Amino acid sequence: MHITIHIASQELVLHTPEGKCVYSISSGANGIGQQNGSYQTPLGKHIIRACIGEGLPENAVLVGRRFTGEVYSPELRAQHAERRDWILTRILWLSGLEPGFNRHGSVDTMRRYIYIHGSPDTAEMGKPGSRGCIRMHNRDILDLFPQTSPGMRVTILED
Repeated sequence: MHITIHIASQELVLHTPEGKCVYSISSGANGIGQQNGSYQTPLGKHIIRACIGEGLPENAVLVGRRFTGEVYSPELRAQHAERRDWILTRILWLSGLEPGFNRHGSVDTMRRYIYIHGSPDTAEMGKPGSRGCIRMHNRDILDLFPQTSPGMRVTILED
């Protein structure tokens, strides 16, 4: 099994022995790129380094890969007038496999904290809008998460 993410169509495809499962995503609002601090989605070959959030409730708020004890709601959003990057429910933390391209130095996907993660149901999918991560609706990350494991290959393609 492996995952392919297509930036042009804003789709994540889970390839299984039984076939494919396609999910709508939102990649980086700043486009594609490898550089630390760019808030762009990195291309290339990756693996899932860590699967975080198993057993947490849907809409669990994660900050620094830790459950804050909060569960996202419109009321919670209103309490945080500043722009908060909502990382919810589950995290699949990516690590690049291509030295000099998406691994090591200022292009290291893992050190850039690039995830596949849940987001509020109001977050628009099908168009770029994240800070470089791959956003999914919570119901989709909940479906995908149990089918993944550390070491699973993830390829992010421009097409």
